[in-house]
Amino acid sequence: MVVKALSKHVPISQARRTEYATFEVTPISPHIGAEIRGVDLSRPLSDAQLQDIRQAWADWMVLAFRDQHLDREAHKAFSRHFGRLHVHPMHHGRPGQDPEILTVRTTAQSAYTAGESWHTDVSCDEIPPLGSLLYITETPECGGGDTLFADMYMAFEMLSPPMQAFLQGLTAVHDGAMPYVGNYKSTPPEGGYPRHEHPVVTRHPVTGRKVLYVNSGFTTHIVGLQRWESRSLLDMIFALLQREPKLHCRVRWEPNTLTMWDNRCTQHQAVWDYYPFSRYGERVSVVGDAPPSA
Repeated sequence: MVVKALSKHVPISQARRTEYATFEVTPISPHIGAEIRGVDLSRPLSDAQLQDIRQAWADWMVLAFRDQHLDREAHKAFSRHFGRLHVHPMHHGRPGQDPEILTVRTTAQSAYTAGESWHTDVSCDEIPPLGSLLYITETPECGGGDTLFADMYMAFEMLSPPMQAFLQGLTAVHDGAMPYVGNYKSTPPEGGYPRHEHPVVTRHPVTGRKVLYVNSGFTTHIVGLQRWESRSLLDMIFALLQREPKLHCRVRWEPNTLTMWDNRCTQHQAVWDYYPFSRYGERVSVVGDAPPSA
């Protein structure tokens, strides 16, 4: 079965499939996010399973695998099916930790929770992670701690044709110092955190669809514009995510859930609504093949 027309912002040609040969899919929203059951990620996967996972990821952008029991090596082994594993820029300040694992822990003593503003993971890198895979093992006793994801294909499609045309000629600066120093108060490594320019509108290398590729976590300004022009444009785009819940899906975490998302066409936001309770997980990210391109 194929879902028919989903909304005026999702072309019929992009209608999402709901049946795959090797597992069951339950959509979280009509156009972004799906829960996957019937796959054990701790075991070796067949070519058919991997093909279905890749297709479902392209179809839904965000996949939540329930009831998984993974150690770190199994988590990393599954992630390596999609590319080389990423080392986070803040790893320099975490000696002795596995460089391919980013711990995501929030307790009553935490000064912040990672990813509390809308962002795309590490977009400051020259080649940002193409995807991230977060495995949550502890959820708040009180509930909460969900993650919101936004469909950045749809965000681009919601803009007027003149605005789409204008933005496609621009590039923007993504600076790691903004979150890592400004928000997290970390000490930069020698040479500073990564800082690179990327197109404001990119084209997804798998689907070929256009993506609005700026985010409030890392994007500081649009190149070539007056500062006030840049700020106005970015604020307009960032407000779109806040104003339009139709862009979103919401992953409700359960212990032993692994969620993988495509950084090339989504943004996400961690919801810290569970103080003084705790949430714990570990994230692995996969390095992209090339810098984002228009």
